[in-house]
Amino acid sequence: MNDTGSVLMAHCGAKTVTREELKQIPVPEGTRTHRPLSHLQIVESLEEALSFRYLKIHHEEFAVSRDGMKMFGVMDLEVSFTGGRFSIGLRNSNDKSMRLALTAGYRVFVCDNMAFSGDFTPMLHKHTRNLDLIDSISIAVDRIHRGFASLEQGIKDMQALGLTDNDARVLIYRAFMERELKGVPRSLINPVHRHYFNPSHEAFRPRTLWSLSNAFTSAFKDLAPIKQFEVTARLGAFLKSYQEELNMGPEEIAKDTAGDLVRFPAGYVAAKTQEMLDDEDMAELLDREPDYSDDEYPFEKEEQDSQPEEEIHRQAA
Repeated sequence: MNDTGSVLMAHCGAKTVTREELKQIPVPEGTRTHRPLSHLQIVESLEEALSFRYLKIHHEEFAVSRDGMKMFGVMDLEVSFTGGRFSIGLRNSNDKSMRLALTAGYRVFVCDNMAFSGDFTPMLHKHTRNLDLIDSISIAVDRIHRGFASLEQGIKDMQALGLTDNDARVLIYRAFMERELKGVPRSLINPVHRHYFNPSHEAFRPRTLWSLSNAFTSAFKDLAPIKQFEVTARLGAFLKSYQEELNMGPEEIAKDTAGDLVRFPAGYVAAKTQEMLDDEDMAELLDREPDYSDDEYPFEKEEQDSQPEEEIHRQAA
Protein backbone atom coordinates (compact mmCIF):
# COMPACT_ATOMS: atom_id res chain seq x y z
CA MET A 1 0.00 0.00 0.00
CA ASN A 2 2.80 2.40 0.81
CA ASP A 3 5.44 3.39 -1.73
CA THR A 4 8.16 1.74 0.29
CA GLY A 5 10.11 -1.48 0.03
CA SER A 6 12.89 -2.64 -2.26
CA VAL A 7 13.61 -2.76 -5.97
CA LEU A 8 16.23 -4.97 -7.63
CA MET A 9 16.92 -4.02 -11.24
CA ALA A 10 19.02 -6.16 -13.58
CA HIS A 11 19.32 -4.53 -17.00
CA CYS A 12 23.07 -4.31 -17.64
CA GLY A 13 23.77 -7.98 -18.30
CA ALA A 14 22.94 -9.53 -14.93
CA LYS A 15 20.28 -12.22 -14.66
CA THR A 16 17.91 -12.94 -11.80
CA VAL A 17 18.53 -16.16 -9.86
CA THR A 18 17.12 -18.00 -6.88
CA ARG A 19 18.97 -18.74 -3.69
CA GLU A 20 19.23 -22.35 -4.82
CA GLU A 21 20.99 -21.23 -8.01
CA LEU A 22 23.51 -19.25 -5.96
CA LYS A 23 24.81 -22.61 -4.72
CA GLN A 24 25.98 -23.47 -8.23
CA ILE A 25 28.23 -20.42 -8.60
CA PRO A 26 31.89 -21.31 -7.89
CA VAL A 27 34.13 -19.16 -5.73
CA PRO A 28 37.41 -18.18 -7.42
CA GLU A 29 40.75 -18.71 -5.72
CA GLY A 30 42.05 -15.92 -3.54
CA THR A 31 45.36 -14.13 -3.52
CA ARG A 32 47.68 -12.97 -0.78
CA THR A 33 45.67 -9.74 -0.35
CA HIS A 34 42.22 -10.56 -1.76
CA ARG A 35 39.71 -13.03 -0.36
CA PRO A 36 36.75 -13.93 -2.62
CA LEU A 37 33.48 -14.67 -0.81
CA SER A 38 30.73 -17.13 -1.60
CA HIS A 39 27.54 -15.29 -2.60
CA LEU A 40 25.48 -17.97 -0.90
CA GLN A 41 27.51 -17.77 2.30
CA ILE A 42 26.88 -14.02 2.49
CA VAL A 43 23.12 -14.53 2.10
CA GLU A 44 22.98 -17.35 4.65
CA SER A 45 25.17 -15.48 7.15
CA LEU A 46 22.92 -12.43 6.84
CA GLU A 47 19.79 -14.53 7.36
CA GLU A 48 21.30 -16.16 10.46
CA ALA A 49 22.35 -12.81 11.96
CA LEU A 50 18.85 -11.45 11.34
CA SER A 51 17.24 -14.46 13.02
CA PHE A 52 19.26 -13.86 16.20
CA ARG A 53 17.46 -10.51 16.44
CA TYR A 54 14.08 -12.02 15.57
CA LEU A 55 14.08 -10.44 12.14
CA LYS A 56 12.61 -12.67 9.43
CA ILE A 57 12.83 -12.34 5.65
CA HIS A 58 9.48 -11.73 3.99
CA HIS A 59 10.68 -11.68 0.37
CA GLU A 60 14.04 -11.88 -1.40
CA GLU A 61 15.45 -11.42 -4.90
CA PHE A 62 18.94 -11.97 -6.32
CA ALA A 63 20.80 -11.35 -9.57
CA VAL A 64 24.30 -12.25 -10.74
CA SER A 65 26.53 -11.03 -13.55
CA ARG A 66 27.08 -13.29 -16.56
CA ASP A 67 30.38 -14.56 -15.23
CA GLY A 68 28.99 -15.05 -11.73
CA MET A 69 31.55 -12.70 -10.20
CA LYS A 70 29.05 -10.08 -9.02
CA MET A 71 25.91 -10.61 -6.95
CA PHE A 72 23.09 -8.16 -6.19
CA GLY A 73 20.14 -8.71 -3.91
CA VAL A 74 17.30 -7.26 -1.87
CA MET A 75 15.42 -8.58 1.15
CA ASP A 76 12.11 -7.27 2.45
CA LEU A 77 11.83 -7.98 6.16
CA GLU A 78 8.86 -8.82 8.33
CA VAL A 79 9.55 -5.60 10.19
CA SER A 80 6.89 -3.08 9.37
CA PHE A 81 5.57 0.29 10.38
CA THR A 82 2.24 1.92 9.63
CA GLY A 83 1.89 1.61 5.87
CA GLY A 84 5.26 0.11 4.99
CA ARG A 85 8.06 -2.40 5.45
CA PHE A 86 11.82 -2.19 6.02
CA SER A 87 14.28 -3.73 3.56
CA ILE A 88 17.95 -4.57 3.06
CA GLY A 89 20.00 -4.33 -0.13
CA LEU A 90 23.23 -6.25 -0.63
CA ARG A 91 25.94 -6.66 -3.22
CA ASN A 92 29.24 -8.51 -3.55
CA SER A 93 31.95 -8.97 -6.15
CA ASN A 94 34.84 -11.40 -6.46
CA ASP A 95 36.58 -9.52 -9.26
CA LYS A 96 37.70 -6.54 -7.13
CA SER A 97 35.18 -4.23 -8.84
CA MET A 98 33.28 -3.32 -5.66
CA ARG A 99 33.25 -3.92 -1.93
CA LEU A 100 30.92 -6.15 0.03
CA ALA A 101 28.10 -3.78 1.04
CA LEU A 102 24.72 -3.63 2.74
CA THR A 103 22.20 -0.81 2.64
CA ALA A 104 18.93 -0.60 4.55
CA GLY A 105 15.80 1.48 5.01
CA TYR A 106 12.20 1.73 3.92
CA ARG A 107 13.15 2.55 0.33
CA VAL A 108 16.00 0.42 -1.05
CA PHE A 109 17.23 0.30 -4.65
CA VAL A 110 19.88 -2.05 -6.04
CA CYS A 111 20.88 -2.20 -9.71
CA ASP A 112 23.55 -4.03 -11.68
CA ASN A 113 24.69 -0.67 -13.07
CA MET A 114 26.14 -0.08 -9.57
CA ALA A 115 23.29 2.13 -8.33
CA PHE A 116 22.93 1.27 -4.66
CA SER A 117 20.76 3.32 -2.33
CA GLY A 118 18.93 3.11 0.97
CA ASP A 119 18.42 5.24 4.04
CA PHE A 120 21.76 4.21 5.56
CA THR A 121 24.72 1.91 4.80
CA PRO A 122 25.63 -0.34 7.77
CA MET A 123 28.38 -2.24 5.97
CA LEU A 124 31.06 -1.46 3.37
CA HIS A 125 34.05 -3.81 3.53
CA LYS A 126 36.98 -4.75 1.29
CA HIS A 127 37.69 -8.40 0.56
CA THR A 128 40.85 -8.50 2.66
CA ARG A 129 42.45 -11.66 4.00
CA ASN A 130 41.59 -10.73 7.58
CA LEU A 131 37.87 -10.18 6.88
CA ASP A 132 35.71 -12.10 9.37
CA LEU A 133 32.44 -12.39 7.46
CA ILE A 134 30.31 -13.61 10.37
CA ASP A 135 31.46 -10.87 12.75
CA SER A 136 31.20 -8.14 10.11
CA ILE A 137 27.65 -9.10 9.17
CA SER A 138 26.67 -9.44 12.83
CA ILE A 139 27.88 -5.88 13.54
CA ALA A 140 26.07 -4.63 10.44
CA VAL A 141 22.79 -6.24 11.51
CA ASP A 142 23.12 -4.59 14.93
CA ARG A 143 23.42 -1.25 13.14
CA ILE A 144 20.42 -2.11 10.97
CA HIS A 145 18.35 -2.99 14.03
CA ARG A 146 19.17 0.33 15.70
CA GLY A 147 18.74 2.24 12.46
CA PHE A 148 15.23 0.92 11.93
CA ALA A 149 14.17 2.32 15.31
CA SER A 150 15.47 5.75 14.30
CA LEU A 151 13.76 5.58 10.90
CA GLU A 152 10.47 4.53 12.44
CA GLN A 153 10.60 7.51 14.80
CA GLY A 154 11.24 9.78 11.84
CA ILE A 155 8.18 8.36 10.08
CA LYS A 156 6.06 8.88 13.19
CA ASP A 157 7.23 12.50 13.34
CA MET A 158 6.11 13.01 9.72
CA GLN A 159 2.78 11.34 10.45
CA ALA A 160 2.29 13.64 13.43
CA LEU A 161 3.12 16.84 11.51
CA GLY A 162 -0.23 18.11 10.27
CA LEU A 163 -0.49 20.35 7.22
CA THR A 164 -3.15 22.85 6.26
CA ASP A 165 -4.26 22.55 2.65
CA ASN A 166 -2.27 25.65 1.81
CA ASP A 167 0.79 24.28 3.61
CA ALA A 168 0.68 21.41 1.13
CA ARG A 169 0.13 23.73 -1.83
CA VAL A 170 3.08 25.89 -0.85
CA LEU A 171 5.36 22.85 -0.47
CA ILE A 172 4.28 21.48 -3.84
CA TYR A 173 4.93 24.89 -5.39
CA ARG A 174 8.36 25.15 -3.81
CA ALA A 175 9.28 21.65 -4.96
CA PHE A 176 8.33 22.14 -8.61
CA MET A 177 8.17 25.82 -9.43
CA GLU A 178 11.06 27.05 -7.28
CA ARG A 179 13.08 23.95 -8.14
CA GLU A 180 13.85 23.11 -4.51
CA LEU A 181 13.39 19.46 -5.48
CA LYS A 182 15.99 19.05 -8.21
CA GLY A 183 15.50 16.78 -11.20
CA VAL A 184 11.72 16.34 -10.93
CA PRO A 185 9.71 17.12 -14.11
CA ARG A 186 7.15 19.86 -13.64
CA SER A 187 4.64 17.64 -15.43
CA LEU A 188 4.27 15.68 -12.18
CA ILE A 189 2.83 18.63 -10.26
CA ASN A 190 -0.78 17.66 -11.01
CA PRO A 191 -0.30 13.95 -10.12
CA VAL A 192 1.27 14.95 -6.79
CA HIS A 193 -1.68 17.22 -6.05
CA ARG A 194 -4.17 14.51 -7.01
CA HIS A 195 -2.49 11.82 -4.89
CA TYR A 196 -2.43 14.15 -1.87
CA PHE A 197 -5.89 15.68 -2.00
CA ASN A 198 -7.63 12.59 -3.42
CA PRO A 199 -5.57 9.63 -2.14
CA SER A 200 -6.48 6.14 -3.30
CA HIS A 201 -5.74 4.65 0.14
CA GLU A 202 -7.59 5.55 3.32
CA ALA A 203 -4.34 5.52 5.34
CA PHE A 204 -3.11 8.58 3.44
CA ARG A 205 -6.22 10.74 3.87
CA PRO A 206 -4.87 12.55 6.97
CA ARG A 207 -3.35 15.90 5.97
CA THR A 208 0.19 15.19 7.17
CA LEU A 209 3.74 15.49 5.89
CA TRP A 210 3.84 11.68 5.60
CA SER A 211 0.80 11.68 3.32
CA LEU A 212 2.43 14.39 1.19
CA SER A 213 5.61 12.31 0.98
CA ASN A 214 3.57 9.39 -0.32
CA ALA A 215 1.82 11.65 -2.81
CA PHE A 216 5.22 12.56 -4.27
CA THR A 217 6.46 8.96 -4.40
CA SER A 218 3.20 7.79 -5.98
CA ALA A 219 3.66 10.35 -8.75
CA PHE A 220 7.32 9.33 -9.14
CA LYS A 221 6.15 5.89 -10.34
CA ASP A 222 5.74 7.46 -13.78
CA LEU A 223 9.53 7.89 -13.96
CA ALA A 224 12.12 5.33 -15.00
CA PRO A 225 13.28 3.22 -12.00
CA ILE A 226 16.73 4.76 -11.65
CA LYS A 227 15.38 8.31 -11.99
CA GLN A 228 12.61 7.43 -9.55
CA PHE A 229 15.02 6.48 -6.80
CA GLU A 230 17.29 9.45 -7.47
CA VAL A 231 14.47 11.95 -6.93
CA THR A 232 13.05 9.94 -4.03
CA ALA A 233 16.36 10.35 -2.21
CA ARG A 234 16.21 14.11 -2.85
CA LEU A 235 12.62 14.19 -1.64
CA GLY A 236 13.71 12.97 1.78
CA ALA A 237 16.20 15.83 2.07
CA PHE A 238 13.62 18.36 0.86
CA LEU A 239 11.00 17.32 3.42
CA LYS A 240 13.59 17.12 6.18
CA SER A 241 14.67 20.70 5.45
CA TYR A 242 11.03 21.77 5.85
CA GLN A 243 10.88 20.07 9.25
CA GLU A 244 14.12 21.80 10.25
CA GLU A 245 12.71 25.17 9.17
CA LEU A 246 9.73 24.67 11.47
CA ASN A 247 12.10 23.88 14.34
CA MET A 248 14.20 27.02 13.84
CA GLY A 249 11.80 29.34 15.60
CA PRO A 250 8.23 30.55 15.91
CA GLU A 251 5.97 30.18 12.90
CA GLU A 252 4.47 33.02 10.93
CA ILE A 253 0.76 32.89 10.19
CA ALA A 254 -0.43 34.87 7.18
CA LYS A 255 -3.41 34.96 4.86
CA ASP A 256 -3.17 33.94 1.24
CA THR A 257 -5.04 35.62 -1.61
CA ALA A 258 -8.16 33.57 -0.85
CA GLY A 259 -8.14 34.75 2.76
CA ASP A 260 -7.13 31.38 4.20
CA LEU A 261 -4.50 31.09 6.92
CA VAL A 262 -1.17 29.68 5.83
CA ARG A 263 1.67 28.58 8.12
CA PHE A 264 5.23 29.62 7.23
CA PRO A 265 8.54 28.90 8.98
CA ALA A 266 10.09 31.82 10.79
CA GLY A 267 11.80 34.14 8.32
CA TYR A 268 9.72 33.01 5.35
CA VAL A 269 8.26 36.12 3.76
CA ALA A 270 4.50 35.89 4.07
CA ALA A 271 3.94 38.33 1.24
CA LYS A 272 5.38 35.75 -1.12
CA THR A 273 2.15 33.78 -0.91
CA GLN A 274 0.55 36.10 -3.44
CA GLU A 275 3.12 35.02 -6.00
CA MET A 276 2.92 31.35 -5.01
CA LEU A 277 -0.85 31.08 -5.28
CA ASP A 278 -1.23 33.13 -8.46
CA ASP A 279 -2.50 30.82 -11.21
CA GLU A 280 -1.55 33.19 -14.00
CA ASP A 281 2.13 33.24 -12.96
CA MET A 282 2.16 29.48 -12.58
CA ALA A 283 0.59 28.96 -16.00
CA GLU A 284 3.26 31.19 -17.54
CA LEU A 285 6.01 29.16 -15.85
CA LEU A 286 4.43 25.95 -17.11
CA ASP A 287 4.25 27.40 -20.64
CA ARG A 288 0.62 26.51 -21.00
CA GLU A 289 -2.79 28.06 -20.56
CA PRO A 290 -4.03 28.16 -16.96
CA ASP A 291 -6.34 25.31 -16.02
CA TYR A 292 -8.75 26.24 -13.27
CA SER A 293 -10.43 22.86 -12.94
CA ASP A 294 -10.58 21.96 -9.26
CA ASP A 295 -10.03 18.30 -10.13
CA GLU A 296 -6.99 18.88 -12.30
CA TYR A 297 -5.02 21.85 -11.01
CA PRO A 298 -3.55 22.24 -7.53
CA PHE A 299 -3.97 25.97 -7.07
CA GLU A 300 -7.48 27.39 -6.82
CA LYS A 301 -8.35 30.45 -8.86
CA GLU A 302 -9.12 33.47 -6.76
CA GLU A 303 -12.78 34.14 -7.38
CA GLN A 304 -13.67 37.44 -9.00
CA ASP A 305 -17.06 38.90 -9.83
CA SER A 306 -17.57 39.61 -13.47
CA GLN A 307 -17.13 43.38 -13.80
CA PRO A 308 -16.55 45.77 -16.70
CA GLU A 309 -12.88 46.54 -17.25
CA GLU A 310 -13.48 50.24 -16.51
CA GLU A 311 -14.95 49.37 -13.10
CA ILE A 312 -11.95 47.20 -12.22
CA HIS A 313 -9.50 50.00 -13.09
CA ARG A 314 -11.61 52.53 -11.14
CA GLN A 315 -11.53 50.33 -8.02
CA ALA A 316 -7.79 49.75 -8.36
CA ALA A 317 -7.24 53.49 -8.49
